[in-house]
Amino acid sequence: MASLISETSQKIFTSETLRAAAKQSERCLVVPVRLRRAIKKYLREQEDPYMRRKVLRLSQSFSDIKDVNLQLVAETSKELVADPLKSMEQSQRWKIKSAYGDIGLTYRDDETVAYVASRMPSVYSACYRVLSEVRRRLPGFSPTKVLDFGAGTGSAFWAMREVWPKSVEKLNIVEPSQSMQRAGRSLVQDLKNLPLIHGYTSLQALTKEVQKSERQHDLVIASYVLGEIPSLKDRITIVRQLWNLTQDVLVLVEPGTPHGSNIISQMRSHILWMEKRKFRKAKVNKEDSKDLIDLRSGAFIVAPCPHDGRCPLEKSSKYCHFVQRLQRTTSQRAYKRSKGDPLRGFEDEKFSFIAFRRGQRPRDPWPLDGMKFETLKEQRAKRNPEDFEIDYVDAEETSDMIPYEEVDPSAYDSDVMETDNIIDNDEDQEETVNANLGGGWGRIVFPPVRRGRQVHMNICRSTNPDASEGSFDHEVITQTKNPTLHLQARKSFWGDLWPSGRNVTTATS
Repeated sequence: MASLISETSQKIFTSETLRAAAKQSERCLVVPVRLRRAIKKYLREQEDPYMRRKVLRLSQSFSDIKDVNLQLVAETSKELVADPLKSMEQSQRWKIKSAYGDIGLTYRDDETVAYVASRMPSVYSACYRVLSEVRRRLPGFSPTKVLDFGAGTGSAFWAMREVWPKSVEKLNIVEPSQSMQRAGRSLVQDLKNLPLIHGYTSLQALTKEVQKSERQHDLVIASYVLGEIPSLKDRITIVRQLWNLTQDVLVLVEPGTPHGSNIISQMRSHILWMEKRKFRKAKVNKEDSKDLIDLRSGAFIVAPCPHDGRCPLEKSSKYCHFVQRLQRTTSQRAYKRSKGDPLRGFEDEKFSFIAFRRGQRPRDPWPLDGMKFETLKEQRAKRNPEDFEIDYVDAEETSDMIPYEEVDPSAYDSDVMETDNIIDNDEDQEETVNANLGGGWGRIVFPPVRRGRQVHMNICRSTNPDASEGSFDHEVITQTKNPTLHLQARKSFWGDLWPSGRNVTTATS
């Protein structure tokens, strides 16, 4: 076991609490019964005999958007190389004017019904995974006023309702599709204790109808929408507007594809660059004292990046993304189509995301600072003979034990299986120990590989105390040298955090 030099660190972290704090990934997610009931009720009301055909058509539309966006990037790059002074606007094509700006897909009734049947549970799972991590990394954060940009049918709102059941009091949604807005209202009509919801067709309509003093939101989220805007210029304009409407936290979520990850990386670089420039100008102009400047300006990344420097994957062949597995709902199993093979009972939703917070990153201690680890040989030398004794359990004591009962997979999605209770106490959801926002918590990117007594991991981590720079490293954890961290590595998954320290030592005999 690890022994701690610092008494303050010992009160915070042990080998068990390190694993609990680092855990960010979710196992196979089951869509809440409330949402499943709402989707089934909505689809029954539509009574559409051509649903499977519409789902396939929607899937093809998403593929077309992805292909056109990739072509736009290639053509824009060629033209900028040939003529650097040429405006990017001249290389934009395939535009459909809407309240967003230039987007590539308009949601009518057919697309909306297909989206609810096939995509809404998957988008919900990604949003739930992201917002759950925001809650764990920011335990004191409970948003009361929220802006959902590109709300669609309300996947992000359903996720917020699960993560912060009693927190949200006012919700502003921006969705240009009236069909999507109608579907979202229909899905939530049976819910109780709903917040005050206002719908707008554009950000311009929101700023026009809402007073300037009331435009700030505790949480702003834009999920699976920026990828539908081919123009980089329009994307940056929209994200800047969203950041101006953010009082505390901004969350961006995109599909876990190279294109989606590239969008997240671009927005990450732009917001950090913009806030650093504001901070430098404020210091040069000496408009306020340094303490006031620190409070008013700046931005740092809550997740997934452990640092605010340049992305180390920016010029590599890899791209940053994560995965959330979910059990397919009845509608997904009914209308989704597999290529010859039987449709699995689950699917893996890949996504890329980033969560910003206003202010300066706190200088928290690194989790492994001052820790001294024992080798496997030293741990074995310290074992007592009593540790090898076997406790025999009397058969009479086990007679009252309830055997494990497996749930029939065919019975999944039955309203009888689950209760409809919402967790009323937020404290029940809080972890006993949370990972702080300092640079000492790296991020496991891609699945760890277990090879015998070794665990190979790709870790994005901070390289300095203020988390201003980072690196992407391949690390091998062995059982012989560090059995404590080896056990944690074996239990870690893609997307979990990984603790670091600046003066970690291994005990020697």
